Amino acid sequence: MEEPRWTLDELTERVGAALAVDYPGQPSGRVRDLPDRRAIRWYTTIGLVDRPVAHRGRTALYGPRHLLQLVAVKRLQARGLPLVAIQQELAGATDAQLARVARLPAGAPAPAAAGDGGTPSSRVPAGPAAPVAARRVAAGPAGAVTSLRGVRLGGGTTLLLEPGRELDAADVQAILDAAGPLVATLRARGLDGAGARREHP
Repeated sequence: MEEPRWTLDELTERVGAALAVDYPGQPSGRVRDLPDRRAIRWYTTIGLVDRPVAHRGRTALYGPRHLLQLVAVKRLQARGLPLVAIQQELAGATDAQLARVARLPAGAPAPAAAGDGGTPSSRVPAGPAAPVAARRVAAGPAGAVTSLRGVRLGGGTTLLLEPGRELDAADVQAILDAAGPLVATLRARGLDGAGARREHP
């Protein structure tokens, strides 16, 4: 059975319906209780929400995984977590992991793979994305294993950092500010991930 596809407005309505159950709202007056179109686009930009699954003409279409992601984000925000912590929590999450956090009401559409084990969805954020602390493992000298931290700079570019103290929001913002010229240069020379996707559809 094919998964449903929704416009951004339809997705927003479904998020509101899902959060109508067992949702206390946001403790901070600076955070919206429900995400609007602008917030969803921002979450996509910073990698909290996957890119649209398809387009109908110029209209972006979203699916049940997007619903899980958005509801999970708002539930974690309701617990007082900042976006940086939520990015770390949800980076690479499977549909099943998202479903546990989102707690969608009965009858809400869920991805076909929501009951799978623990493998990340093939639709992990792939587009321009800002700070997600993605853990990567690399072989070090003499076969030693090092856990690297990644900060998504946007434009398909990720900065890998050696182990060190945890990044806070100010660190991430400073990195993004400093990386702007590098990302622009990579994009101009076709060396960013987006350029690779354009060449190899």
